[in-house]
Order: sequence, then C-alpha cells, then structure tokens
Amino acid sequence: EGKGKYADNLDGWIREARAVMAKHDIPGSYDGIKRNIIRESAGDPDAVNDWDINAQKGIPSKGLLQVIQPTFDQYHVKGTPDDLTDPVANIVAACNYAADRYGSMDNVDSAY
Repeated sequence: EGKGKYADNLDGWIREARAVMAKHDIPGSYDGIKRNIIRESAGDPDAVNDWDINAQKGIPSKGLLQVIQPTFDQYHVKGTPDDLTDPVANIVAACNYAADRYGSMDNVDSAY
C-alpha cells in the first residue's frame, strides 16, 4: 500500500514532484531538476550545507535542492508534506522558487 505509484528513490521523487508541479503550473523538466539535484546534494535528501553564508546565519540549506527554511515556507506547495527535507516537498518548493526567480529550474546552472 502507501503511495506505491512512485519509487522511494531519486527517480521516483522527481516523477512525483513533477506530477504535483503539473497540477500547479510549475515548470521544470526531469533533466533540469535532476541536474540541479546532483549538483546541489548528489541526490541525498538529508544533505545539509553547514558552511555557506546561510549556515553562518543559522539557516542552513537542506535537502535535495538545498533550500533554506524561509524559502521553503514561502514556496511550499499544498499537497506536499510541510517538511523541508521531504524529497518531494523540497523539489516542488525549490522548483516553485526557481520558476518565480528564473522562469524555471531548467534555467538554473549554478547555486541559486
């Protein structure tokens, strides 16, 4: 039982996130999302950046797409867990943010 529809791995998380994004008109291709995840966290949903400027301010970037809590809170999408490190919620919020700032996660090629 449970979700069942998506695998509990990077591929499944991206696919589930894209299904949620489609319902909310949030752009982002599978490849664009995956490319950014690999750069930001190497696919580790528990990744935490404990050295950059955000970490120094006490709000470390976390999760697959290295999102800080205030950004997550602002761009969180209903229907996903209200949990910064939940893989699907992290992807959807990050893509929602990237859409707002850059038009799409596909346009992000470096730290954002």
